Amino acid sequence: MNNPSILGLEVPDFSLPATAGQTFHLTAQRGRPLVIYFYPKDSTPGCTTEAQQFRDLHAEFVKAGGSVWGVSRDSIKSHESFKRMLGLPFELLCDADETACILFDVIKLKNMYGKQVKGIERSTFLIDKNGRLAREWRGVKADGHAAEVLAALQAL
Repeated sequence: MNNPSILGLEVPDFSLPATAGQTFHLTAQRGRPLVIYFYPKDSTPGCTTEAQQFRDLHAEFVKAGGSVWGVSRDSIKSHESFKRMLGLPFELLCDADETACILFDVIKLKNMYGKQVKGIERSTFLIDKNGRLAREWRGVKADGHAAEVLAALQAL
């Protein structure tokens, strides 16, 4: 979905296991906008900062009619711990098979300690109430990003 022409088009349905014993189905979210943010790994500095900022602005996202969902390849057990540690008021999705990561084209080659490894490029997608991609942010910096996404949601 990295082609700008996808903007305004319907996002294909997908399902992923979520925290709190839930299963996320994209089509079940129709009727209100949603934010799906992809992050590399639970309990790492940038991912913690990003999650905390989405947490701190969560009431504003809800007030604007939206919902927030975080996605990484970490296990549900890891997600539950991360969610509990930070007091996150939203659910985290487990994409161990990279279903959504591939759909949204967020898996990139990264350099880690001199080696090329596959990892999630920090990216966020705003999907409107009709299931269409309204905005996308790729390769974002964690600090301050949640506020930018909130502003876009409020402008829908």
